[in-house]
Amino acid sequence: MKNQTWGMVMLIFVLSFITFSGYSQGGAQFRVLLFSKTDGFHHESINEGVTAIKKLAERHVFSVDWQENAAVFNDKGLEKYHAIIFLNTTSNVLNDEQQKAMEKFIQSGKGWVGIHSASDTEYDWPWYVKMVGMMFKIHPAQQTAYLKVEDKNFPGMERFPPKLLWTDEWYQFGERKSDDLKILVSLDEKSYNPVVKWGTNEGKGMGFHPISWYHPFDGGRAFYTALGHVPLVFSDQTFLDHLYGGIYWAATGKGL
Repeated sequence: MKNQTWGMVMLIFVLSFITFSGYSQGGAQFRVLLFSKTDGFHHESINEGVTAIKKLAERHVFSVDWQENAAVFNDKGLEKYHAIIFLNTTSNVLNDEQQKAMEKFIQSGKGWVGIHSASDTEYDWPWYVKMVGMMFKIHPAQQTAYLKVEDKNFPGMERFPPKLLWTDEWYQFGERKSDDLKILVSLDEKSYNPVVKWGTNEGKGMGFHPISWYHPFDGGRAFYTALGHVPLVFSDQTFLDHLYGGIYWAATGKGL
């Protein structure tokens, strides 16, 4: 009787192991590269962002590899990924060969996600600037303002309220570099003080002020959100839904 009981225990263990192994090896929906190299300002919120995206991967069953070493940007290094996330990158993070590898990656039908200072990155790379769509120009002091939903027809926007009080660092952007940007969220400039001056560089607001958008780009997909300066933003469920929606769409092209 003891032998039979032991045999049953072993059988259950083996079956459980096989099931778990199959899930571990083949269960991920997609795989993303999380890249957070900085060559300028280093955001404190990078640590919270990495933790949050790893938790999103657990929750939504996708794989994520975190890198700050740009050597991964080559054809072989990128081939296993479905999307690349630029998490608060700054300044010049890729050399010419690495830039070409990323261009080929997007052109193959894959995706890119930019968070906050991803728009403060690689100003001298025209392809990248056009992919982002608008680049960071200046920002006033961190303060509270109202966000406004412009388009709910995008993954992760389902629970985003039409109007939302939010505290963050409000980027003002230069001119649009892509004409096909689809704006998801804008900022109500009447709800905060957008006026700022850094030497000869001034910001007085943008009139209509986009804060998150997406577009098809060069055979692939690009999603950007300017939210994400304040570390605690990465524990806010509304933002996490918004961010995962962008990751999901960039990696799969699904959801619209």
